[in-house]
Amino acid sequence: MPAPAVDILMYHSISDAGGPTSITPPIFAAQIDAIAAAGVPVITLDDLLAAKAGQKALPSHSVILTFDDGFGDFADAAWPVLHRLGFAAIVYLPTDHIGRREAWRGANLPPRRLMSWPAIRDLAQAGITFGSHTVSHPDLSALPPEAVEAELSVSRRRIEDKLGRSVRHFAPPYGRSSAPVQQAIRSHYATSVSTELGQAGLDSDFLNLPRLEMFYFRDGAAWRRHLSGRGAPYLNLRRALRAVRDLTSRPWERV
Repeated sequence: MPAPAVDILMYHSISDAGGPTSITPPIFAAQIDAIAAAGVPVITLDDLLAAKAGQKALPSHSVILTFDDGFGDFADAAWPVLHRLGFAAIVYLPTDHIGRREAWRGANLPPRRLMSWPAIRDLAQAGITFGSHTVSHPDLSALPPEAVEAELSVSRRRIEDKLGRSVRHFAPPYGRSSAPVQQAIRSHYATSVSTELGQAGLDSDFLNLPRLEMFYFRDGAAWRRHLSGRGAPYLNLRRALRAVRDLTSRPWERV
């Protein structure tokens, strides 16, 4: 039997804001509906951890839904679609920006507003998981060790204090990390997702889990081919194009 393949989907804003970190609500709904139509189970990062520990069996192909930055349109546009289908998801929060507009390097113009803590608490009560996306949304690989430690620990404690539940999962801003940063992440979190393009499995590095940037799958036919197991050529092409782009782009310009 082949090893389980897990598509960890990466979303940011579900809106008409434009740019590579926004997907329009109709395209998002079509992508999520395609998962349901294909019969691919939606699991959680905790399910993946349980399978790694031998406590749970995974299906041959499954999906995990992740959302970076905690934009307000998650509550307005994404959650109704997920709730309709009973799908779980995790949202990664940059805690200094909650209830404000994005103000980090590479932010969208015009800047998008993030959810408030009351909205986040309501979603947590409804079953949405929240992880850390640092305090201030910096490039962790460019910070000294003490600043990395503060970004990791303060953000986790703030979310835990606000929601009254433990925070086990992390996403580094811009997907930027390093060996020392990953070691620091390991002391606070059980998983960390990346912007590396690919499928995850039980043999993946759980502190650098690959994801699928869903901006690349706005074409419904390409997404349905991937869900049916026929998407390898397109994924390989996207991976090659990203490798070329990453040679010249800055971290906040990457998706």
